Amino acid sequence: MVYDNANYKLTLPKLRADFGNSCIRWSSSFILCVMELTIASIEILLLIAALVGMVARRFRIPYTVGLVLTGIVLALLSFRSTINLTTDLIFAVLLPPLIFEATLFIRWKELIHNLPVILVFATLGVILSAALTGVGMHYLSGWAWQSAALFGILIAATDPVSVIATFKKAGVPGRLRLLVEAESLFNDATAAVGFGVMLVLINGQAVSMWNVAGETLWTVIGGLLVGVLVAGFILLLTHNTSDHLIELALSTVAAYGSFLLAEQFHASGVLSTLTAGILIGNFGLPISYSDKGRSSLVDFWEFAAFISNSLIFLLIGLREAKENYTNAWWPVIVAILVVTLARAAAIYPLSLLFERSKLKIERNHQHILFWGGLRGALALALVLGLPPEIPGRAEIVIAAFGVVIFSIFVQGLTMNPLLRWLKELPKREDRIKGVKRENVDES
Repeated sequence: MVYDNANYKLTLPKLRADFGNSCIRWSSSFILCVMELTIASIEILLLIAALVGMVARRFRIPYTVGLVLTGIVLALLSFRSTINLTTDLIFAVLLPPLIFEATLFIRWKELIHNLPVILVFATLGVILSAALTGVGMHYLSGWAWQSAALFGILIAATDPVSVIATFKKAGVPGRLRLLVEAESLFNDATAAVGFGVMLVLINGQAVSMWNVAGETLWTVIGGLLVGVLVAGFILLLTHNTSDHLIELALSTVAAYGSFLLAEQFHASGVLSTLTAGILIGNFGLPISYSDKGRSSLVDFWEFAAFISNSLIFLLIGLREAKENYTNAWWPVIVAILVVTLARAAAIYPLSLLFERSKLKIERNHQHILFWGGLRGALALALVLGLPPEIPGRAEIVIAAFGVVIFSIFVQGLTMNPLLRWLKELPKREDRIKGVKRENVDES
C-alpha cells in the first residue's frame, strides 16, 4: 500500500531519532554507536522483564500486566530508557517474531476447518467494529469524521497476548485457543490494510476508487505471494542441511525477510510473515528440519516472542506514564465504551451465521472471544505512525493508549476468573494430558 505519510521502513535517520543517538556522520562508527546504545538499553530492560516475570508468576498475575505496571512505576521514578516506543521499532523489529512464533504452531487441518469463521471475524468483524467505533466517537465525543474513522480502524485489531498466555498456563485446549489466536493474526492484517486505505483517502490524494481497490488487492495478494515464496526458498535451503544452527538462522531470515520484503513491494508484511510461519510450521518442521533443529526452533522462537513482548509492554508502561489524561478523560471513557460494545456487536451477530452449521461457536466461546479481544502492539504501532497533520492526532493517540491500558489491566486480569466462571478451565489431570499432547505436536 503506497502512502507517503506513513512510511514504516526502518532507516538510519529514523534509528538516530528513535534511539536518541548523538552520532553525526554516516559511517560504520555511527552504526556501532547505535548498536552499543541499543544493546545496553535492551540488557537493562530484559533484566527488569525477567524480574517482573518471576514476581508475576509468584503472585499469579498476567505477565503483561506486571510489565506495564512496572513501566509506569519506573517512568514515575524518572527512569529513562534510550529506546522509545515507535512505529518503526514495533513494525520492523518486534512484530515479525510475534507473528512468526504464533503461526508456527497453528495446525493446518484445524486452520482450514475453521477458516470460514476466522475470515468472517477478521474481515467483516473488523469492518463492523471499526465502523461502529468511528460512529460512536463522532457522535459521543464530537470528533471529526476523519479522526473517528482512523481511530476506528486502527483500534479494531486485537492482540490477545495475555489471553493466550493464560490459555497456555491453564491448559485451555483445542478450538477456542485456535479461534482467539488465528482471528487476532488475521484481523491484524485487515486492520493494517484498512489503515493504509484510510490514510490515502484522508490525505486527499487524487485517487479513484479503482486505484484504491487495486492497491488493496495487491496489498493482500502480494503479502500472501511473498510469504509463500520466502517460505518455499527457506525450506529448500533447510532441506539441504542438518545443522540446527543454520536451520535457526534460516528461520530468522524467513520471519524478518518475509515481512521486510513484502513492505518493500508495498504489500502486507503482516500477511507475508503470517503465511511464511504457517507454511514452515506445517510443511517444514515435520519434514525439512532435523530432530535437534525442530526442538531448538520451538525454544528459540518462544524466547524471541518473550523478548518482543517484554520490550513492548515495558515500553507501553514507560510511555503511558507520560500521557496527560487531564483534558481527555471523556474521549478516553467513550473510546473504551464504544470499542467494547463494537467488539460485542461484531462477535455475537456474526456467530449467528454459523449457528446451524458444523462450525457453530459455543456460547461460552463467544463470550471469551468478545472479552478476550484485547488491544495492543499493532494498534499502538499504527497510532504512533499517524502523520502530524492528521486532525485530532493527539486525541487519537491518547484514546488509543487509554483503550490499550484498559484491555491489559481490566480484561487481562479478569480473563482467568471468566474462564473459571464459564467452566472452561480443564481439570488438573486433563491439563497435564493436554500439555503432553501439545509437546508431542510441537516436536
